[in-house]
Order: sequence, then structure tokens, then C-alpha cells
Amino acid sequence: MPPTIRTPDQRLRIFVSSTLKELAPERRAARSAIERLRLAPVMFELGARPHPPRDLYRAYLDQSDVFVGLYWERYGWVAPGERVSGLEDEYLLAPGKPKLVYIKEPADAREPRLAELLDRIRSDDTASYTYFSTADELRELVEADLATLLAERFVQSRHPQPAAPVVDGEDGEPEAALPLLPSALTELIGRERELDDIERMLRQRAARMVTLTGPGGIGKSRLAIESARRVGDEFPGGVVFVDLSPVREPEMVVNAIAAALGVRDTGDVPILDKVETAVRHRRILLVLDNVEQVVDAAPVLTRLLSAAPGLTLLLTSRILLRLSAERSFEVGPLGLPDAGVRAAPSVAIAAPAVELFVERVHAVKPDFELTESNVAAVAGICAALDGVPLAIELAAARTRVLSPAAMLERLDKRLPFLVGGMRDLPERQRTLRGTIEWSTELLAADEKTLLALLGVFDGGFSLEAAESVAAGRVADVLSSLAALVDNSLVREHDRGESAHFTMLATVREYALERLADDGTLDDARERHAAFYLAWGRSLEVDLEGSGQRELVGRLAGERDNLRSAVRYLLASGDADRAAGLAWSLYIFWWVGGLLGEVRGWMDEVLSSRHPLSDRTRAIALYFTGAIRFWQEPGGTVVADLTESAELFRREGQPAGEALARVSLALSLLASATPATSEADTQAADEQLETSLALFRESHDVWGQSMALVTLGRVALFQDKLRAALNRFEESLAIARAQGDDLGETIALHHYGWGRLLLGETDLARSAFDASLTLAAGLGHDEGVAYGLEGLVAVAATDGDIDRAGTLLGAADRLREERGLYNAAAFSFHQSLVDGILAGPSAAQFARARELGRRLDVADAVAEALPQLGAA
Repeated sequence: MPPTIRTPDQRLRIFVSSTLKELAPERRAARSAIERLRLAPVMFELGARPHPPRDLYRAYLDQSDVFVGLYWERYGWVAPGERVSGLEDEYLLAPGKPKLVYIKEPADAREPRLAELLDRIRSDDTASYTYFSTADELRELVEADLATLLAERFVQSRHPQPAAPVVDGEDGEPEAALPLLPSALTELIGRERELDDIERMLRQRAARMVTLTGPGGIGKSRLAIESARRVGDEFPGGVVFVDLSPVREPEMVVNAIAAALGVRDTGDVPILDKVETAVRHRRILLVLDNVEQVVDAAPVLTRLLSAAPGLTLLLTSRILLRLSAERSFEVGPLGLPDAGVRAAPSVAIAAPAVELFVERVHAVKPDFELTESNVAAVAGICAALDGVPLAIELAAARTRVLSPAAMLERLDKRLPFLVGGMRDLPERQRTLRGTIEWSTELLAADEKTLLALLGVFDGGFSLEAAESVAAGRVADVLSSLAALVDNSLVREHDRGESAHFTMLATVREYALERLADDGTLDDARERHAAFYLAWGRSLEVDLEGSGQRELVGRLAGERDNLRSAVRYLLASGDADRAAGLAWSLYIFWWVGGLLGEVRGWMDEVLSSRHPLSDRTRAIALYFTGAIRFWQEPGGTVVADLTESAELFRREGQPAGEALARVSLALSLLASATPATSEADTQAADEQLETSLALFRESHDVWGQSMALVTLGRVALFQDKLRAALNRFEESLAIARAQGDDLGETIALHHYGWGRLLLGETDLARSAFDASLTLAAGLGHDEGVAYGLEGLVAVAATDGDIDRAGTLLGAADRLREERGLYNAAAFSFHQSLVDGILAGPSAAQFARARELGRRLDVADAVAEALPQLGAA
């Protein structure tokens, strides 16, 4: 940890990074620009000398607000024992800061390591970079960019977007919040008029549904995101982005919307009903991207608009949905230079298509300039590509190996082919298809093969997943993947400490066509499913231990691929492996609020005409019965779970049998009536004792923790409070020893109720606080709701009417917006609430409850746990 070294003032600090052996005039110019804005330049040459240089710049950087990088030819000195120079170290130590990077041109002898660093900077979607020639030009750029940055941050502070809770994890690092609008990776060029028009439509409340139409690659998604960002202040209920590119079935659109909203599909109520409830009272904008493949979901959108008067939809689609509420906006190509007129470079660059081409060329060839000798070829390229942004970007990537004249010649020879796509597609769509085809012609054979194979991934993929799918078909997956990234066919993103890759939807479609054409699509889908099956099996045990929180996050990022794998297996009639994947990731489905979706898969398994193995039928009956008893405590649930337990026993799987018996016990409790209560409670107790013995026999400590906490619940039903506490304490000890956050959350919640029912309010409060903290850190919304309700009971017991009402209102909102309706089964706060409502404080309680409903999840947790918020 570097020592704390303060700058002489407390103004906003701008850290300036460069090598000291060059760019001295430029550093002075940057300093002048910063000081003209009354900001504080933080520069190495201004620092105190008693400190070691490395400690000095690291401490200064840590205390700075904005990073400014100045680069030319020198990489800088690498100190003994270090792997990178101070210049690169400074850049690496500023991941969370706004970064403005300036590269001086021309460069006659740029050192190789600096060239490598600049390549990485150009692919960093968190950094803005530009080129300059003189110190005066740099001064103007820095001053203008800083002024713009500060203005943008000020606007954001005035109209902040609502976000999911950000709660410290075990290591003190913040947990990731739910993404709302994707961050823009590049400047939006040539769309000012469209932005103004769309903004005007969205601010008119009569425009409830706006659809941006146009061919693939025309820039609909980017335009929708920027438009939504502009009107964020119009929607206090939030602006939420829903990526439908991985969704292939119209009935899954509502699940994608639910996931983006954070609504949990627990299977107890139809997910569409939950989404309706979540948006009914909110002024909210949903941005639905890539709707064309699921247009049959239009009735769902109509129903949501009817149910929620404050809801507005902004769609991107290649075709209109043809709904009465729909207002269309056609997104056309970028403007081109005047045809037949030889324009000077300064005139041609004013055309948005040319501006985009030049800007994207700089990403791969920083020294490129639009000149008298190449301007005609550049204008010709943009015209040949019809001004389609994606086509222009793909072409620009080829300037690493082709001059504009050579590129135009190749395009001219290929034009008949480029417009010869499917006849039922728009003309520009056929041009784009041809452009993608052409962009692959310079790829090596292995790179083409890999591009096609990557089409089977939904929502992105890891290097390990790509290597598994391409094993035996591509010799060097890493090198081929790097080539695809270089060619703008695949995009790389950092996800924690590992890289994650994505493809544009249009490129993915092209890749899938190639697989279908050469007859290898089924083989690729099988490889894809096999990878996620193996991955799921490898994580099953770790999901029960100390790595649970990290693994749940990783699996959430692969949710679309997991769904795709299960859907492929079900479509192939492979119920055994589909059920196996569902079973191995049971904890993830639970924490992620996806058990309702799993139940749907298992309903398909049970209704299949194919014979099922005993294990598969046992799993399917478990998932359908264990979820269904919240809705239908009677019916066939008890019989189905009894059969599940028996089939697991027959298969020699004691842990599976034990888990089925836990759910069987809970279903007996849920279905108890005054006439059968004692008998059902006794039967539940017997099932749980058997379950605990089976978990112990199979050395399944996670299962033991679940069985013990459920035994404690039975004891609570029997009013045996001390016995219940003993069970909860046993469960808690096991969960803590395992590092099992989910198990600890559940045990603490029940322990809190045991203490509260004994009148030990302080101990109950501590338990609920701890349970809520863990649930929030895990991203387990159900646990957060229960934690809030436990603290409602504590506040009610203490007579704190305002706090009780506020926390209950927050819990109500969370349950409605996330689709969590099981409160009565696991919480005992309602009797205390009923007592307040029947007393003289009812009106005060109702006012506080209404105030609590205005809190989002993060604010609710902060309200409930002020000590956590302060930390």
C-alpha cells in the first residue's frame, strides 16, 4: 500500500501520465489546459522527492479523479524486478477512472512495447483516445475534452439512473450491479438528426411504443441506446436494456424482460403476471433490442402496455410488429459524399460515412490520413457499402493489409456477389451479408472454421468454451480467435480476471448459416452442450462452498448458453443430460430466481413420449413438485415427491433421495389443515429425520444444513422453540464451516425468528442483520426480502412504527418487482403487522409503508443496515 501523499490543494485532480524523456512541451500544454479549468494537475515532476518514485506516482494516481495519458515514441524505463514500465503501470492502475488518451503523430520510431500498449488502449472500451500533432493542438483538445467530461458527469449526477444494489463482498470489493444501458464503446457519428427526432417521440407520452427499423448492421441498437440515455430524466422508474439476440422462442421474451428487470421466476406465479406487477406503477422505459426474431411475442408487449400506463417501449427490429400502439422510425444509412463530385478531404470528411470509416481505420492504423490521393477511393468504398455502419467498420478493419484503392478494386469485382443474397431480404441486408462474407475471405481456413463454430454461443463465450467447441477442428484456437478479434468479427471484453468474447447478432447469423451449409450445425451444438454439461458437473460441489458467490456470478454471465444447451438437449430427446445439467446447477437456479424456468423444462421431460431413466424421472418430479407445492399444496405434489425420493433410492443416490424428502416434508407442512396439522407435522418430522440420516451417510454437509434448518421449522410449528434453536445453530455451524453463503443466510434468518419468538430482540436483530447482509452480497433477492421482513418484526416488537412500515414497504416493492410471493411460508411477521393495523398507529404505519415503497433494493438495504451503508 503506497503512502498517502497529498497534492497541495483539494481541487478535482487530473493525473497526467507520460515519459519524462519526451513530450516536455506537451506536458506543459496539458498542465496549462487543466489549470485554465481551475482543476489540479497531478504530475510526477511536481511531486515531493523524499518518497520513492513508484510510491509517489501510485499514491498520486490513487488520489486522482481523471487519467490523462500522453504518448509518442518512448515506452519508458522498466525498473529492476518489474515487468512493465512506470508509464504502463500508471495506465493499468487506473481501471475505474475516466481515461483521456492523446497520441502524438507522426511517430518515426515508436518502441515496440509502446506500440503494444497503444493497441490495448485502443481496444479498451473505457478509454477515449485521439491524435494530435502540436502542443497547441493538444492544449485545445485537453481543455475541450475535460470540459465535456465534467459537463457529462454533472448531467449524470442530476439525473442518475436507478441501479441494483452494490454491496461489499467478502473481500471488500463491490459486487456487480445489474446492467441497465450498455456503455458506449465508440462515438456515435452522423446521427444527430435521428437522435433529436427519437428523443422528441419518446418525450411525447402518446408515443408508448417506438420501433427503430432497418437492416442488420445499420446501427439501430447503438441509436436506441443513445436515445434512451438522452431521455433518462423522463423515466424516474428506470431505463432498462433487454438484449433479445440470444432469444429464439417468442415465449421466452417475457423471461428476458424479467431477467433485465430483476424479476425472479420462482415458478409460483406465471412470469408474465410478475412482470406486469413489477412495471404497473412505474414510469419506465424498456429498450428491447433485436426483436425481429421473436415478433410473435407481440401480444405480450401489448398486454404489458395495457397493464402499465407509465411504460414506454423502444424497440429495434428489422421488421415492424404491426401493433396499433407502434410508431415506426426507419434508420437509414449514413450520409455519403455527393456522387460524381471529387471532393477535397476537408469536404469529404463532413459526410458521416467517410467520417466513420476514417475514425475506425485509426483503430487499426493510427497513421492513416485522408489525403488528395486516397479520398476518392475512400468515398467509393463508403458508396459501395451503401453507408451501412457495420459494413464500413468491417471494411475499415481491412486497411491493415489493403490500401483504399486496393480495397475498392476488390469491392468492385465482388459487387454482383455482394447484392446476391436471399431475395426476401432488403437490398442493404444483402449488401451487409456480402460484406461479412467478403470480410472473411482474407481469413485463414482455421479462422473461418472457428468463426462458424462460434455461432453456436448465445450471449458470449469464454476462451475455454471456444477451445472445447473447436477441439480437433482448429489447430490453434487462441491465435485464430485473436485474428477474429483483430478483424472486428468478434469483440473482447474483460469479465473480472478473464476475457469474455461476443459476436454481433448479424455475424452470428452468418456463422450459423455456414454451419448449416456444411452440415456441421448439429455437431457444433452437441459440442456446445457437452462443454456446459461438463462445466456444470465440475461446479456442482463448489457451489455448496466458499466459492459460491463467485460461481453464481460466473454462471449468471453464461445463463443464455446454459439455456441454449438445455433447449438443444430437450429438442434432441436427450432428457437424461438435460435433467443432469439442471440438477448439477440446482443452487444457481435457486439463487438466480430461475427455478420456474427449470420447472418448465422438467414439465417437458415428464410429458415426453420417450422412456425416462429412473434418475431423470426422479429429477424431473423433484423440480416440478418442489416448486409446485407453493401454489398447489394439495393435488399430486406429495405423491410426486414421494415417487422422486423412491426413484433416487432405487438408483442408489442417497443425497438426491434426501433432498426430495426435505421438499416432501415442506409440502406436508404447506398442505396441513387444522384437522390434519398434528399428523402432517409428525410425518414431516419423520421425513426430515430420514433425510438428515441420508445426507450424513452420503457426506453431503450442504444437505445436512438444509435438513437441520427444516427440522427446526417443524419444531417452530410445534412451539418447541429451544429445540428449534438447537437445529438452527447446528445448521448455521455447518454452513459457516463450508463457506456456504446461501445456507448461512437461511440458517441465520430462522435463528433470528427463534430468538424473536423467545423475546430475545437484540439477538434476533443481529441475526436478521447478518442474514440480510449475506443475501444482498450474494444477490439473492428472496433472502433480501426475508431479511427485511425479519427486521420489520423486530421494529414492530420495539414499537418503532415508522421503521417497521418503511421496511415492509421496501419488502413489498421488492417482492412485486422481483416476483417473489412465498412470504407466508418462511416469515412470521404478518401477525405483528396485523396487530399494528388494528391499533391506533395504523395511519402512521401506512404512511411509512408508502414511503418505503419508494426505495429501490440498494436504498432498502441501506435503510435496514445503516452501519453497512456507512461502511
